[in-house]
Amino acid sequence: MASRGESGRTDPTVVRDVGVVIVAGGSGSRTGSTELKQFRWVSGKPALLHSVQAFMARTDVAVVVVVLPKAYAADPPPWLFQCDVDRLLVSVGGRERHESVVNGLEDLPEEVTVAVVHDAARPLVTDATIDRVIAEARKGHGAVAALPVVDTLKEVDEHGRIVRTVDRTHLWRAQTPQAFPRVMLEEAHVAARRDSIGATDDAALCERLGFPVVVVRGSERGMKITEEADFARADALSLLVE
Repeated sequence: MASRGESGRTDPTVVRDVGVVIVAGGSGSRTGSTELKQFRWVSGKPALLHSVQAFMARTDVAVVVVVLPKAYAADPPPWLFQCDVDRLLVSVGGRERHESVVNGLEDLPEEVTVAVVHDAARPLVTDATIDRVIAEARKGHGAVAALPVVDTLKEVDEHGRIVRTVDRTHLWRAQTPQAFPRVMLEEAHVAARRDSIGATDDAALCERLGFPVVVVRGSERGMKITEEADFARADALSLLVE
């Protein structure tokens, strides 16, 4: 685990080589609200602020790049600057998620060797989960926070008729954060752009090139806010201590 300085002060014994890209460029239309879901409050503060502060609490993080929709990137919400502004950058989101990630990666300073990608729609990320993905990325491969599938899975046809029961033994539900050696992730995105490949998961872009990627234990607190009911669920999960 990275050591932390009092009030966020730098610990000179820790190398700041981690760059974080928080993807917050989505519209959140499935929540049915006109307000961006990453700006709505969860457990006492805006959802996006939870993630930014979680990563900035780490002294090994050199910079956090928040990728916002173009309309908000030029004039971010003032509460965002409750963070360490010296380690905060705001980038403009692309039309698709992978484009937003690339924009964020381009803003990382040269000293960053470990790149972490996190979805702002997962506001309750735990420090233990962050530790695990970064530790694996430092070993030279990608890492994805995930949880094993525990429900029985059914494959169905277009009429809803069950075709087969899927073996769940080796199946995991991918979450974020995901961490990678920076050069690996950048190469994966360059290749994806060259081949006109899009993805909602950065690990998938690395996998298609044969780069090693492992799963690490995530957390139920790492849930993604997608629909309106998820806000109440996130509020409840925030009260749980892991």
